[in-house]
Amino acid sequence: MNMSTYSKFDKNIIWLNRVIITFLVLITLIPLIYVVIASFMDPATLINDGISFNPNDWTIQGYKKVLADNSILRGFLNSLFYSFTFSALTVFVTMLTAYPLSKSNLVGRKIIMTFFVITMFVGGGLIPTYLLIKKLGMLNSVWALIVPGSINVWNIILARTYFMALPDELAEAATIDGANDIQVLFKIMLPLAKPIMFVLFLYAFVGQWNSYFDAMIYIKDPKLEPLQLVLRNILIQNQPSQDMVGANTAMAEMKQIAELIKYATIVISSLPLIVMYPFFQKYFDKGVLVGSVKG
Repeated sequence: MNMSTYSKFDKNIIWLNRVIITFLVLITLIPLIYVVIASFMDPATLINDGISFNPNDWTIQGYKKVLADNSILRGFLNSLFYSFTFSALTVFVTMLTAYPLSKSNLVGRKIIMTFFVITMFVGGGLIPTYLLIKKLGMLNSVWALIVPGSINVWNIILARTYFMALPDELAEAATIDGANDIQVLFKIMLPLAKPIMFVLFLYAFVGQWNSYFDAMIYIKDPKLEPLQLVLRNILIQNQPSQDMVGANTAMAEMKQIAELIKYATIVISSLPLIVMYPFFQKYFDKGVLVGSVKG
């Protein structure tokens, strides 16, 4: 960048932006680096002295203890299934809902959107939702984690805005050539909507991957537990209990183990998202920007 072509005011703004961006990068990276290093450190050194870059203070015992549990692999595979299935269903339902709502000639469009928006502020609550899932026969099944949250009003609004930004002439030309509404959607609009589809897929995947509360409420079979719930159970099992108050040595050891496992579980649960995001980044940036052009 040739700074000589800019005015003094523009140069100051550019340097201010650089300082702000650098600050934001640092406050994002420093906690991540801390967690990764802490996951490899000896718990006694971490608790007493903090982070150390001396390799002699590092250990992989936290990862060994976490990965030694056979439920980790099962929970990992369960989470992959839940996240991919939930994300695919979310994108499919959202596209089918958002495209008709983007058409100005849809009868009752404002009423439908008003009804959708109301659901963003008013919910049934935990107990009615639990009773509904129980009545539908989805309790203690994979569908309890996939179906209920697959329709998200915010996702519908994003996809609707994206479709509204696309030229109407595309659909009109396809209609003149003899295409019906279904063909226009699947052959014309959805290929053009790949950026927003990837954005919604990433949103849904991250949300489902990090979720554990729904599984804790609706899932009783350990074989169906997602990774986050499995890691939570492992962490709780290694926390010092109230019965160990008198045993100072045992309590200190349990505290060290719990500290080590805590950081190891954070790293393990974050790896799929870190690996996946670079492949979605170009779609993510384009989808968010284009979807915000027209409202």
